[in-house]
Amino acid sequence: MFEEKLTSVNGCKISLNRAGAGPALLYLHGANGVPKVPEFLRNFTSDFDVFIPEHPGFGKSDSPDWLENIHDLAYFYSDLLNVLGLKTVHVIGSSIGGWLAMEMAIREPARFSSMILIGCAGISVDNVPCGKIFEWDAATAARNTFVDDEMVALAMKHPLEIETAKKNRRTVERLAFDPILHDPMLHKWLHRINVPVQLAWGDQDKIMPLAYGHAYKNLIPHAELVVYPNCGHLPQIERPAEFTDSSLNFLKKVQL
Repeated sequence: MFEEKLTSVNGCKISLNRAGAGPALLYLHGANGVPKVPEFLRNFTSDFDVFIPEHPGFGKSDSPDWLENIHDLAYFYSDLLNVLGLKTVHVIGSSIGGWLAMEMAIREPARFSSMILIGCAGISVDNVPCGKIFEWDAATAARNTFVDDEMVALAMKHPLEIETAKKNRRTVERLAFDPILHDPMLHKWLHRINVPVQLAWGDQDKIMPLAYGHAYKNLIPHAELVVYPNCGHLPQIERPAEFTDSSLNFLKKVQL
């Protein structure tokens, strides 16, 4: 069972769920936050000590005045890992969370054992625009996140609470509005990520199209790309069994 508690880092309190035993595995969520433990992560607790923080500015976590960009968040997480006593971690980062993971890794490469990056933002690709997420209403966002109609309907049936959604959106705007969903300098430093990386991409991702996955594969030295067919932006939610199998196999190979 996951245990949730508030954890304070330099006066900023964040919500943190934790369960399992073994090497540390850090999950970094995307723009919708992590209002509950993602079901697929329960499959990792037999082999890993799983940490699921909610970023500053999201959900139950504090919204500090100092949080202005993705770099602030990267340095915050460096401090969080120190507070938790984690010298090295495996990381799964989704969308903005994947971008965050890369920003952390180019600063402290030795801190990471491996990385699984899901449909991640962070770079721009010529002639392939990312999704215009700040222009979408909830229904459009759901349709552009998932391929499966049942997943779209489920997202519409169980939206985030209004105040939580507003809070999350304000924070995403701070992190990724201008320039939209990328750091113009990040691509120059991705060669510093010197650990095994698995890129996980839905073939019909309308937020970060598959071309971004191929671009990352060319920029990150030890990256492999896994493409999930008939899948949108969140393969861990839309194709949980396939994603879990692929990810656990990758992590087992990394630890051999």
